[in-house]
Amino acid sequence: MTFTYPFAMTADSSRPRQAAIRRTTAETDISLELFLDGQGHREIASGVPFLDHMLTLFAVHGFFDLSLQAKGDVEIDDHHTVEDIGICLGQVFAKALGDKGGIERYASVHVPMDETLARVAVDVSNRPFLHWRVNIPDQKVGNFDTALAEEFARAFCQHAGLTLHVDLLHGNNSHHIIEAVFKALGRCLHQATRSLASGAVLSSKGSL
Repeated sequence: MTFTYPFAMTADSSRPRQAAIRRTTAETDISLELFLDGQGHREIASGVPFLDHMLTLFAVHGFFDLSLQAKGDVEIDDHHTVEDIGICLGQVFAKALGDKGGIERYASVHVPMDETLARVAVDVSNRPFLHWRVNIPDQKVGNFDTALAEEFARAFCQHAGLTLHVDLLHGNNSHHIIEAVFKALGRCLHQATRSLASGAVLSSKGSL
């Protein structure tokens, strides 16, 4: 899928904030396209149904247009596919932002999901770091290994250049916990990537 409607521009109006990647290894074959200033349109087929659901939430709540087609060695398990999609999403996120100039840079969001409350805070900093304090009580949600949520987040933040803090404040339903995290991640990144009115780089060093 290629998104063809008029694109919004970066702070300097020089280019649309979109990027695409094709990554092929012995374990996975992934094509991914991301448009940051979208409407939550998505076409997602990762081969991991629960991840499709989570990435749909990420796109909708982040107002990102996301196209993903992936094939992986899911006959072994979902690990390689989930991690490599995190890598690809991080790479296109960084590429779409360019030099990261003219954006809000920081954001923090709380998202409730019934009994669950998740907090995600981000610094679009070019300094990758993941803090993950999310106690997921069940090893599986359906066929999905819940430990892979952290693996996805780590791969994504490393390749997107994010300092990312994810905390579960309370909750006991594993599906609700992961869902709240992905919703919060999308909404947090939407806020952090909004354009500053000044168009300035939000750093005392003059660049990120």
